[in-house]
Amino acid sequence: MRKIRVAAAIIRNGNRIFATQKGYGNYKGWWEFPGGKIEEGETPEQALIREIHEELDTTIEVGELISHVQYDYPEFHMDMDCFWCTVKEGHLKLIEAEDARWLGKEDLFSVKWLPADFDVLEKIAKEL
Repeated sequence: MRKIRVAAAIIRNGNRIFATQKGYGNYKGWWEFPGGKIEEGETPEQALIREIHEELDTTIEVGELISHVQYDYPEFHMDMDCFWCTVKEGHLKLIEAEDARWLGKEDLFSVKWLPADFDVLEKIAKEL
């Protein structure tokens, strides 16, 4: 099975987090934390800064690691590092995503999350 290593940004503003809706692929319409593949020679933090700039035209500050998730999708095995992040500069402009929302604890589970992202929601809910 193919393996990929990714980093996810849990972008926080007060008691809300930023979620994006996939606009392409097998999971089009599902919700996820923004981020992406870690390229060779990059740290997860560097990958997040690059990916968020590419996907959202925004500069973030990467904080504490929340969770390491391993998940087997039918097509691949994913290792994902999830970090608390804050916006440093920019306005979270959607470039690749279909839609986006700020979600609080009360509506965190109101969208259809990708399975790997769903695994970290309980930890996030406790912090909001």
